Amino acid sequence: MRIAGADVIVTCPGRNFVTLEITTDDGLVGYGDATLNGRELAVASYLRDHVVPLLADRDAHRIEDTWQYLYRGAYWRRGPVTMAAIAAVDVALWDIKAQAAGMPLYQLLGGASRTGIMAYGHARGRDVPELLDSVRARRDEGFRSIRVQSGVPGLDTIYGIGNPLDRTGLPSEEVWDTRAYLRHLPTVFEAVRNEFGPELPLLHDVHHRLTPIQAAKLGKALEPYDLFWMEDCTPAENQEGLRLVRQHTTTPLAIGEVFNTVFDYQTLIREQLIDYVRSAVTHTGGVTAMRKLFDFAAIYQVKSGIHGPTDISPVGMAAGLHLDLAIHNFGIQEFAPHTAETYEVFRRSYTFSDGYLHPGETPGIGVTLDKEAAAKFEYQPAYLPVNRLQDGTVHDW
Repeated sequence: MRIAGADVIVTCPGRNFVTLEITTDDGLVGYGDATLNGRELAVASYLRDHVVPLLADRDAHRIEDTWQYLYRGAYWRRGPVTMAAIAAVDVALWDIKAQAAGMPLYQLLGGASRTGIMAYGHARGRDVPELLDSVRARRDEGFRSIRVQSGVPGLDTIYGIGNPLDRTGLPSEEVWDTRAYLRHLPTVFEAVRNEFGPELPLLHDVHHRLTPIQAAKLGKALEPYDLFWMEDCTPAENQEGLRLVRQHTTTPLAIGEVFNTVFDYQTLIREQLIDYVRSAVTHTGGVTAMRKLFDFAAIYQVKSGIHGPTDISPVGMAAGLHLDLAIHNFGIQEFAPHTAETYEVFRRSYTFSDGYLHPGETPGIGVTLDKEAAAKFEYQPAYLPVNRLQDGTVHDW
């Protein structure tokens, strides 16, 4: 079965998405997600100009060989643009292989290890009353685990509150105060626990904004509220910093949504400095690479927590769900439902019910793209914000 053609489709049904469509000589079509929020056109160009010409007439079944060819053959390795492009090819080929086998992808990965995939939803509020209403809304939607993000008194806008995308041509700029955040956040979780009790799994995303000692302080302060995890508590490029965090808190740690290869995790997993791996299939080289990453993590009792925001397309989400269902060391899945316009473009077989996701039984990954619908939504430049301290210093957002 040979690759007969490949097409790169850019569409913006609310968010920008980059999709690779691969067609074989016997008419099978597979899809891969190559979306990189804020740098979408860089990946689209990398695919069109450098990757697609290499795919012509390749054996579509040779997924591992193709992955290595694209990774090692380019010489300049890694990086989010390269790995998103490789991921798109990889997922599209797995989609084709599973269709050819007449099976949903998870069956080719060893079959189901569970009946459903526990998902967490996003609750947010500018103040505590608004946040509590948001938690109630997520519970009414069926979520059994909830991420909690709150505004901080004195700060107008921060990560997790409102729509971060800016379409004016330049990133918006937010102002950050670490001390105010560290004072306020424990009171937020105290209020949430007082309202909803001890059983509801609660998560929180620090979003890289703390130093290791600040992260250690926060983790210790949140221990009474029994978090499921504290995510990206400090920029993880400084992997040794996680040793300090571990020394001071038993709050579970999740890291890695900005990582793009297993090499970013070697120290963190081997020394058991984290509890959950946060990479997305879309940004970490696809199903082939993610399966190897999770198998490595399993040796050290580290679990999965695949990144699932709305800038991962339904194609990327579906690929992650097939992995979630198959691997043994599953932890939890982030799930931010897409807009109705997005689901008009991407037709999916995965479902969400009573707190659990399932990829469905459609052969392949279970997502197709409607090109006519996609053409209605033209690309719109958009940036995530930039963060500054109160004195104007650029800070991690």
